[in-house]
Amino acid sequence: MKAAGMSSVSGPAAGADFDETKTAAGLVVGVDIGGTKTAAGLVDPSGALLATATRPTPAAEGREAILDTAAELVRSVAGDLWGSVTAVGVGSAGVIDPERGTVVSATTSLTGWAGTDLRGGLSRRLGGLPVATANDVHAHALGEQWRGAAAGCADVLLVAVGTGVGASIVLGGRVRHGPHAVAGHAGHVPVPAAAGAPCPCGGTGHVEAVASGPALFAEYLRRGGTRAADLAGVARLAASGDPLATDVLTTGGTALGQAIGGLMNVIDPEIVVIGGGVTGCGDPWWQPVRAAIAAETLPALRDVPIVPAALSSTAALLGAARLTLTTTPTAEATGTADTSAGTPDTADTAAEAPSFTRKNP
Repeated sequence: MKAAGMSSVSGPAAGADFDETKTAAGLVVGVDIGGTKTAAGLVDPSGALLATATRPTPAAEGREAILDTAAELVRSVAGDLWGSVTAVGVGSAGVIDPERGTVVSATTSLTGWAGTDLRGGLSRRLGGLPVATANDVHAHALGEQWRGAAAGCADVLLVAVGTGVGASIVLGGRVRHGPHAVAGHAGHVPVPAAAGAPCPCGGTGHVEAVASGPALFAEYLRRGGTRAADLAGVARLAASGDPLATDVLTTGGTALGQAIGGLMNVIDPEIVVIGGGVTGCGDPWWQPVRAAIAAETLPALRDVPIVPAALSSTAALLGAARLTLTTTPTAEATGTADTSAGTPDTADTAAEAPSFTRKNP
């Protein structure tokens, strides 16, 4: 199933119960579009990941190249089962309007991505196949809520800590996007430790300014640290008892825990899942995070589980697929989807993408 230029294709996924009878209800493809790579996964209605494919994101080449790559991956990962694919779900970097399927805003890491008709552009390339869209952090949350650390929980707070700090709120099994599509921007919650610190959003005093991966390493360097070349090095030093490294992780972890605790007081989740690269800093980071959450939350929330994410890179694929299973695709008057195998349709004059209407929880 490997296509030219593809970095990897695999399937069925390890542990997947791949039974042709399962395709009767239809297969879906989840797509994860990031600044460095794009991935696709073929998923059955039970959440089994049957096959995956990845390819570098042509981030510098603009929106058309990015959409072309996503469409090629969808076709590739479906392979001979293309006729059984009923919809595609996409989790993408940027602020995504799930109702219109458009990219509201994005960083410069994806050239020209802001303003992209993500749903329509991808659907046209796939012969009118229905497409559901969301921000990539929301996709991660749905994946963890479906088959990961929060499986069985309807109300979930997921916090992702890496290059930035983001979050997703799942209530009643559904992501809450907000009327402006910006719900979950936990990195912009103010915390005392960030007072006066510039945030990438242009404001000051937000937790991302002191708790993100780049912020933690920058703070280590600012305090005169010279023994670590990156955040992983800071974590190793902290694990060995280095006072400076330990204090840097404690300060950042405490700030993050305060922000999470405040969000918990508002949301009242069943479980909090924390993911992202910074979670790999180990106990010197996790301990202050948990301690600050406990100090910040109301007594009724003290027993809410605070757990690490379980699915790693597959979370966004499963969550993107889950988007299509929690919405009802309705075809436009222009016709129904053509899921026959063939060359993706890239014509701008092709039928507009089908819209989605919400199912009742």
